[in-house]
Amino acid sequence: MKNISEHEAFKGTLSTIRKLFNMLDDPLQQEQVGYVPEGQERYAHSSFLIPHTAAELNKRSQSFAVWSSSTNGMMSRLSDYARSMVTGWYAARHELSDLDPQFADKISTYYYEARDRDLFLTTAIIDPQIDRSSGLDDQRIAERFLHVVKETSEGIVVRGAKMIATGAPYTHDFLIFSFLQFQTRHQKHAHVLIVPANSPGLHIVCRESFADGRERNHPLSARYDEMDAVLFFDDVLIPWERVLLYGDSDKVLKLRGNRTANGLAFHQNVVRFVAKLEFVTGVAFAVAESIGVTGFLHIQEKLGELLTQIDVIKALIIAAEAKAVPDAAGVLVPDLTYVETARSLGTKYYPRAVEIIQQVGAGGFVQTPSGIEDFYGPISEFMHLYFEGAAVSAEKKVELFKLAWDLIGSPLGARHLLYEKFYAGDPIRGLASHYSRHDKLSLTGPVWKLIQENSKGRVATI
Repeated sequence: MKNISEHEAFKGTLSTIRKLFNMLDDPLQQEQVGYVPEGQERYAHSSFLIPHTAAELNKRSQSFAVWSSSTNGMMSRLSDYARSMVTGWYAARHELSDLDPQFADKISTYYYEARDRDLFLTTAIIDPQIDRSSGLDDQRIAERFLHVVKETSEGIVVRGAKMIATGAPYTHDFLIFSFLQFQTRHQKHAHVLIVPANSPGLHIVCRESFADGRERNHPLSARYDEMDAVLFFDDVLIPWERVLLYGDSDKVLKLRGNRTANGLAFHQNVVRFVAKLEFVTGVAFAVAESIGVTGFLHIQEKLGELLTQIDVIKALIIAAEAKAVPDAAGVLVPDLTYVETARSLGTKYYPRAVEIIQQVGAGGFVQTPSGIEDFYGPISEFMHLYFEGAAVSAEKKVELFKLAWDLIGSPLGARHLLYEKFYAGDPIRGLASHYSRHDKLSLTGPVWKLIQENSKGRVATI
């Protein structure tokens, strides 16, 4: 494919991305999404802004909210996540230089390039699903997971596969690392790379497109299919300047757990999620109003539950930003405890929100005609008569129900349900990790203290 901008699977999404990136050149919008770096004249996106004050952290948050609201929260990998990861690595470069003396120079060069060229970035950090019961000590697995096959004077040559590269057809570069729990002996699989999307030997294998050019019938699928892909590395040369770490599993794990990078990147996740919850709630409200069910108590209870979801995530963002703590370099990092809590709740909130829309609209979702065009055909009179809503015209009601179906029942909708459950990793493991990291004595201490005080002066009896 020579020009993806003309392909039906990509052109709608590319049009959306183009509008977002053009905000930096619009005098009415550039301040909302960008900032002017010191010594520069033009705006850069605020995902590259290193926050040292509450105002700067809020500016980052605002830029995430503007892009997310512009896409109704339906595009999760618009580059501001991966850009925030790069920004975090750059902000913590002196600390991270303990992992590799060349790290600071490499990430500095790349940070300025990505910022000043306004590059689209995305990640590919999951290993292919082959046999989850086996690990890297199984040769058939080790050979297919991305690994180094050769070192040269120019860089390292890698072979294997990575997934899930959301936004792959639109990106300039991929951030490549792994969620594997490496052992010292797995040095060939331990790396953190920045890989140009046009690298010779790199193949991008997209899933089936969920895009649909019929905008009035599929308004979300026509605009927001950000695409997911698997990457095949057929002996791809990664230049040394793009190899941030290599060969030491402990160092890769430390970089992966860096608080600054994770705090800045995961912050984008939850700000984006608010926009999506607000959109889903708006759809549920509109559907309820269109069929006249807002007066029923059980419907009000369900719609109120959606409002509670929004308020909880918003409150967690406020808490994360209010309790942000400077790192060793003075970078103000959102409190990851509240961010992670929001991400964990999202795995339950979004499926419940979709379920509520299904309960509100029920059978009405499978009673819409095949196309809005039917309102202009030979049975137009009947269409307007029998599809009319309680508060809207028949045509508007059908458009609304088609939008809702695009959200909850189309291939794109199914993809989003899966995504919100698992984009942050295994939700069970996430909650278990939250428990493992918590200072449990702060909670159990008062319990045992009360028991101890209650038992003083008492004589034990049999």
